[in-house]
Amino acid sequence: MTAADVWLPIPPDEIDGLPDGPRYLFWDGGEQFPADPADCAFYVVPYMKPAGVGVRPMPLMRSVRVVQTLSAGTDHVEPGLRHLPPGVRLCNARGVHEASTAELTLALILASLRGIPGFVRAQDEGEWRGGFRPALADKSVLIVGYGSIGAAIEDRLVPFELARVARVARSARTTERGPVHPLTELPSLLPQADVVVLSTPLNETTRHLVDAGFLARMKDGALLVNVARGGVVDTKALLNELESGRITAALDVTDPEPLPTEHPLWRAPGVLVTPHVGGPTSAFLPRAERLLRDQLRRYVNQEEPGNVVLVTGAEAL
Repeated sequence: MTAADVWLPIPPDEIDGLPDGPRYLFWDGGEQFPADPADCAFYVVPYMKPAGVGVRPMPLMRSVRVVQTLSAGTDHVEPGLRHLPPGVRLCNARGVHEASTAELTLALILASLRGIPGFVRAQDEGEWRGGFRPALADKSVLIVGYGSIGAAIEDRLVPFELARVARVARSARTTERGPVHPLTELPSLLPQADVVVLSTPLNETTRHLVDAGFLARMKDGALLVNVARGGVVDTKALLNELESGRITAALDVTDPEPLPTEHPLWRAPGVLVTPHVGGPTSAFLPRAERLLRDQLRRYVNQEEPGNVVLVTGAEAL
């Protein structure tokens, strides 16, 4: 295979085992491109950069064949796809974020149910505030978005003696753990759930999926946990429910994001906000490097890449 440029957001000399052949160039979203984008054949999008950074070189990438994100979602680069030639593979980072995101999901559920934020505030004030709090044991959990992250979340819920786990995805299927219900069954499932976990991709089907109607169907006292994308939730509708005190929420993602200092979501009752930290942990780098080695080996050997989400000029997969 002839040599071609590969843009990496991790310095190439820090990734062991990259296959020979391509010219590896480091670009992490800086103002200056490392070379002419027209010569880039394999583009790994910079991770955790402001909106628009990863898209900036895409209109100039006339030779690119693979666009690889290091995030589970690809919505942040999809606006740039219209500039690319047909046949470009867009690949996500399935296999990289499952462990970290599932860990955070459990942390958010437990912290919210057991009142950890209140205990931290009490500690800051030197006050001993005891009392009964809800346990996760015996609760019913609904996972909305049952891909690899949703499945990893259920893996970690298993030891907690739940009453039930229900699963929802775009279409129905059966897993070893039980049925996955289609989105159309959400109205009948929501009233049964004590905890609703959002781990779905953001797309035209799921944008504002959690609207006033969705929230109204949640049972009184239920907890909404969002580790998906902020745009899956209608923020105004959520604020209305939070301010009524009927439900609570734990949000790793928000809309808008970053959440402005004066935004009312910061001060809404019953909400725990973390700053989109589901992915960036010590588990990220070894898994990201493993993914890149495998994808680049496939590319050099002219094999189909893994984790293909869509192909430009074709229907989404």
